[in-house]
Amino acid sequence: MERKTETGTDAGTGTDIGDKIILNANTQVTGAQTAAVRDAAKNLHRDIRKAFCRTQQPGCQVRLENGKTEKECFWIGVREGALVIQASDELGFIYGIYEISRTFLGVPAFWFWNDQEPQHREEVRIPDGYQFRSKPFRVKYRRWFVNDEVLLHTWMVDREKDKPWEMVFEALLRCGGNMVIPGTDRNARKYAALASGMGLFITHHHAEPLGADMFARVYPDLIPSYDEYPEKFHGLWKDALERQKNEKVIWNLGFRGQGDKPFWADDARYQSDGERGKLMGALIKKQYDYVKGMDADAVCCTNLYGEVMDLYQKGCLHLPDDVMKIWADNGYGKMVSRRQGNRNPRICALPEKKEEANGIYYHVSFYDLQAANHITMLQNAPEFVKKELEQVLERGGDDFWLINCSNVKPHVYYLDFIAQLWRDGDIDLERHRKGYVEKYYGLEEAGQIAERLKEYPLYAAAYGKEEDEHAGVCWMVWKEITRVHFTGRERRGRSI
Repeated sequence: MERKTETGTDAGTGTDIGDKIILNANTQVTGAQTAAVRDAAKNLHRDIRKAFCRTQQPGCQVRLENGKTEKECFWIGVREGALVIQASDELGFIYGIYEISRTFLGVPAFWFWNDQEPQHREEVRIPDGYQFRSKPFRVKYRRWFVNDEVLLHTWMVDREKDKPWEMVFEALLRCGGNMVIPGTDRNARKYAALASGMGLFITHHHAEPLGADMFARVYPDLIPSYDEYPEKFHGLWKDALERQKNEKVIWNLGFRGQGDKPFWADDARYQSDGERGKLMGALIKKQYDYVKGMDADAVCCTNLYGEVMDLYQKGCLHLPDDVMKIWADNGYGKMVSRRQGNRNPRICALPEKKEEANGIYYHVSFYDLQAANHITMLQNAPEFVKKELEQVLERGGDDFWLINCSNVKPHVYYLDFIAQLWRDGDIDLERHRKGYVEKYYGLEEAGQIAERLKEYPLYAAAYGKEEDEHAGVCWMVWKEITRVHFTGRERRGRSI
């Protein structure tokens, strides 16, 4: 991929304007000051070992220095015989380290998930005078939600059970993410420390306010009713605050039922929208007061998801002014409320006021027991996704993007696509598709593979009349589609 620098030189091409700085197997990273930055530096050393042959030739230093940059930004340049990264904060250094891995070593964000190793070579020469300065991200908080993690649960990498999760968080950082929901229920607690230690903010699932244990988990023999056991709910919330008080957290507030359902499914005494919204609003305010009592500068958000969106749009749910509103798509990429069984009101879920803090919860993977795609790519086209996310940006939804990434591997194309949007706010679809294929599959059949990616959504079965109402494409069907194309046989129809 072309890299524009302040000197106008593409560092990846080795343009000869005085090549003096050499990256090779003997290159060392120095100056890392925090554990998270040291972790990224360790990964760069791993990439160096993979990318270079052994040599007796000395390699330059990659030196980390504090510098005046914008938040989460970095400057990379050649100075005093070293390749220097300057940044003013932890994530700036981490992003700069992974930029060196990508630009000079050829290690892209999803190398692990696409089973890719860097080209083996003796050295890379960097033009004397090379420099590159990153730009601020278009979206402030950029996170993944690791969902459907049952597909990661029993997998070990290098005989390490936590390694797949570590590789999830590394890929997120390489994509410029800064926040994560590290799984659900027990996994969220288990892997929060790992994610936080790698430099990521932690936030919470919409059914687990404040990251607290679910009531039904702790009290399985009790009816999960706030009216009957208010002190037990409050105890769970306070325990969650105490457990996470030393971590970087965006606090999710809310009151849904046990699991992914309305709270009144467990407590039938709340029959009207007014009663439901009143209780939910009161408990969100109580959680808000707990958080602000601990940290007056804490950032809070709440998910307008499913039935919560319905209550909010009807004027039944009132929120503190500075709580960030997270608007959610319906699971299929359309910014309308999700269906619950056969009820599908499709309430508009786009931010309303630019002057307020707004974000989105968006699915590239969705598992609703009806037309799921959690083990295949999103069944709606990138053109459709781009249109929806551009509307989000136009309506002021640039404070917070939460992307349901499921178990990552089936969804890397769309995750890469969205990462460019949250970085730049815009994307050239054809250029991205071509660049993605060349990056991960090489040049030989890049054109054919890019065409197959473009045609993929055409084979999704429609389950309704709306543009987004397509079922996930079965892997075996997709395998047959690609086999037919690559063997030159006649194209088949779109029906499945």
